[in-house]
Amino acid sequence: VQLQASGGGSVRTGGSLSLSCTISASGLTIFAVGWYRQAPGQQREQVALVYSTGLITYADDVKGRFTVSRDNAKNTVYLQMNSLKREDTAVYYCNAYGLGPDLITYDYWGQGTQVTVSS
Repeated sequence: VQLQASGGGSVRTGGSLSLSCTISASGLTIFAVGWYRQAPGQQREQVALVYSTGLITYADDVKGRFTVSRDNAKNTVYLQMNSLKREDTAVYYCNAYGLGPDLITYDYWGQGTQVTVSS
């Protein structure tokens, strides 16, 4: 299983960025794909989660600003980030949680992509 995240960069406050996570998950039944972030000196936190059912949840501080979407044909999940704030600065990771052929659940992480928001 491989997760390839991309799309990070630097932007001014109020700007937008779009992240993508392409998942190669042969043999894994994915339950959910999530976006997480980790700011310097902080714990990794969940930003958004999209379940295989289509249900999407967001952290309170990104609701209304961030939008998750997915393209099943491309095995890609996107995170559109609008109205970015300085406190959104972090390394963003995508995660896939699912069931392997051995009926054991697994967590897989992408490599992380830096998002920097400056005033």
